[in-house]
Amino acid sequence: MKSNPKMPDSVEESLHAVLSGLPLEGEEAEICDFSLEEQNEALESQGIQPSVDPKYKPVLCETIMYIVACVIVNEYNEVLMMQEAKQSCAGKWYLPAGHMEKGENIVQACEREVLEETGLKIQCTTLVVIETARGNWMRFVLTGKVVGGQLKTPSEADKESLQAKWVRNLGELELRAGDITHLIDRVRMYEQARKIQEPGWFEDQLPALRAYPRQLLRLVVVIKKKSNNQVNILLSERTSWHLPACEIHPGRSLHSTLRRFMVELFGAEVPSHRPCGLLSVEHDSSTNQDGLCLTLLVAFRSPLEEVPIISKCVWHEISSKDLSDKLLQKVSSKNATFFLNVIK
Repeated sequence: MKSNPKMPDSVEESLHAVLSGLPLEGEEAEICDFSLEEQNEALESQGIQPSVDPKYKPVLCETIMYIVACVIVNEYNEVLMMQEAKQSCAGKWYLPAGHMEKGENIVQACEREVLEETGLKIQCTTLVVIETARGNWMRFVLTGKVVGGQLKTPSEADKESLQAKWVRNLGELELRAGDITHLIDRVRMYEQARKIQEPGWFEDQLPALRAYPRQLLRLVVVIKKKSNNQVNILLSERTSWHLPACEIHPGRSLHSTLRRFMVELFGAEVPSHRPCGLLSVEHDSSTNQDGLCLTLLVAFRSPLEEVPIISKCVWHEISSKDLSDKLLQKVSSKNATFFLNVIK
C-alpha cells in the first residue's frame, strides 16, 4: 500500500474540472502511462504477437470512425425520427445520425445531422450515451431541444432523408435497425427523471473542447480506506502527479483496454472492481487532431488496505467532503454517469 499525504491541490482541481465537464489544462492532461508501444511490449513478453502498429494515429474516416446520433423527445413523449433516403435502406426509419466530418466537434456534427435530416434546428444540451465497438468506432448519443426550423415533409425529400416526423410508438415504423431502441428508452428515462427532479442522475454536460493527438482512456479509480472510511483516488507519477491514463487500443474493446491497464497498475491478481460509467469526453478536431480522451469512473469493492499497487502510483485521500460525496454518489447510482455501451 502506498500513500502520499503531500499531494498538490491541483489534483483535486483536475478532478473538479472533470466532474464539471471542463477540459483538463496543461501538458499533464496528455500524459500516457501505458502507450500502444508499451502495450505491445507487454504482449511480446508473454509470447503474444501484437496486432497494432505502435505508431497508429487516429485519423477521422480513415483509421477511426466517430458517429453522432440525436434523441429528441418532445412534451408528448414523441421522438424525432427521419426516413432514410439511402438506397441500401430507403424508406426505413432511424434517428437523425451520421458520420462526423473533418474539423467538426461532436456537438457541431450532431446539430448539423439533425438539421440536414429533419429540417429542425436544435441546441444540444447533454451527452447521454457513448457506444464503442473496438477502439476505432465510437457513437456519441446526445439530446437537446428544438430552437427553430421546419419539420421536413415528403415534398422536401433529398439525399439526406425522405421526411421526418414525431413518433410515439416505434412499433408503427419499419426501423433501419433495432440498435436505437435502447438509446431512445434511455433518453425517455432521463427526460422523465428531469421532469420530476428524480435524484441520482447526471447533470447536463456536453463534450469538453480539447484537442488530443491520440485516443486516451483516463481513469478515476475510487476506493475507501477501511481504517478511517475516507475516499481515495489513484494517482500516477510519470513527469508529474496525474490521473492515470492509457492509450485506447484501436483493435480491441474498451473493456479489454481497461483490463490490460488495470493489470499494469495492480498486477495480474487485481482485486474485484467495476467500471461505473463515463465522467467526461474531451475532443476537438478543429486543429486537425482526431484523438480524444474518455474519463472512466472505476470503483473497487475491496478496501484500500487489500489492494496492492505495483506501478508508480499512490492513493490520494480526498480532502474535500463535497468532492468525496460527489464521487460516492456517482459510484452508487447507475444513472449518475454517462452510460457506456461496449459492443463486442
